Amino acid sequence: MPPPSPSSPTRFQGVFPRARALPPPVKLLLSSMVLFNVGFYLVVPFLAVHLSDDLGFAGWAVGLVLGLRMFSQQGMFFLGGSVADRFGVRPAVLVGIAIRVVGFLVLGFSDTMIAVVVGVLLIGVAAALFAPAVESANAVYGRKLQEQGVMRRTDLFAMEQMCSRTGTVIGPALGAVLLAFPFSWTAVTAAMLFAAMWVGFYRWLPADDDAAVAVREATTLRLVWRSVLTNKSFLVFAALCSFQLLAYSQLYLMLPDQLERGLGSQAALGWFYVGAAVFVIVGQTPTVACAHRIGHRAAILGGLTLIAVSFLAPVAGAGQAATPLVQIVLLAVWVVVLHLGQMLMIPPMRDTIGALAGEANLGAHFGMLNTIGGVLCLLGSLAVGAIFDLVDLGRVPAATSWVAVSAAVFAATAALAVWTARAGAVRAIMPRRVSG
Repeated sequence: MPPPSPSSPTRFQGVFPRARALPPPVKLLLSSMVLFNVGFYLVVPFLAVHLSDDLGFAGWAVGLVLGLRMFSQQGMFFLGGSVADRFGVRPAVLVGIAIRVVGFLVLGFSDTMIAVVVGVLLIGVAAALFAPAVESANAVYGRKLQEQGVMRRTDLFAMEQMCSRTGTVIGPALGAVLLAFPFSWTAVTAAMLFAAMWVGFYRWLPADDDAAVAVREATTLRLVWRSVLTNKSFLVFAALCSFQLLAYSQLYLMLPDQLERGLGSQAALGWFYVGAAVFVIVGQTPTVACAHRIGHRAAILGGLTLIAVSFLAPVAGAGQAATPLVQIVLLAVWVVVLHLGQMLMIPPMRDTIGALAGEANLGAHFGMLNTIGGVLCLLGSLAVGAIFDLVDLGRVPAATSWVAVSAAVFAATAALAVWTARAGAVRAIMPRRVSG
């Protein structure tokens, strides 16, 4: 059994140190989080609009495309993380970024189902290569910074979330402006941004830094895979926590659809994404401080519960009686509470994964979490898309999809609570309360 994460240090006085306290590679990785999300949110949040309005795809087809995008990305994270563990962070990042450039260009000029699917698969596979590599490197650096008394690893993960959300402020805003132009313009803009990032990583990401060496301990991919697939505690934990990915993925399907149904327009879509990102940037610091006080277990379970509860808010506005203002307010409540749950659970969840992995082969372990989540996202997007088609035919109530997703996350929360209560070794890694 891997040793527990040192999650209760008392020597840290602040949540975040000054940026100059971080090593240069960490600064590069955090900066990349901003740019990755600018490019991503230029395109993906508006993909459902493009597919339904510009290309005329049916609801099930939109759900399939979005689900395939999530599956190819999250579903392939295990393989991509294993590649980073075996061959190093730098090659995984460079190859992944190059593939994403190609994917955006293909998607931007596609007008058939097959071509669109090829584009979204390339975009997803690209992230499956570079995202686990970056996550594993940050996890290694976070452990070192914690051992040095600079900051908790959960704080570094929180900083990563804030940097990511900074990109999601800029990306949707720019994407909303580009809605006035053909979708191909948006896709080309994103491709150019990722091409520039490839140059930056090629020049400034070291191939032999501490993190790159630490994640290349395994001599074969088979040893990497065995370390993950035989780790039963990790697999159970990852399976239950991955339901937060299922919930979050519905933002790209349910929010555009609900805006269209309730208000007759998706014009406010970009502002919802921007508002959510600003909320995370402002609220992540006090939220991770709360997670430190209540402990990993309470933060993770509480976060999953909040995510499930959030889906109940739009139920009241799913019918015809609610006014547009009420529907906007309820959707805003959904988005805020959903993100609050993620802010509370993700930093301690990732720290726990590192501990369950024994601080080895972190790319594959983080990747497996997302692979399980990718399967759930594919199934969930197909199911919700099919429910929306049934709603259009008048066969099911409009609130059915919201209740279904909420029930799934509630079930995962209950199962995780029971499992952590019974797993003695896990209780040491997920303490009830953390001091300091």
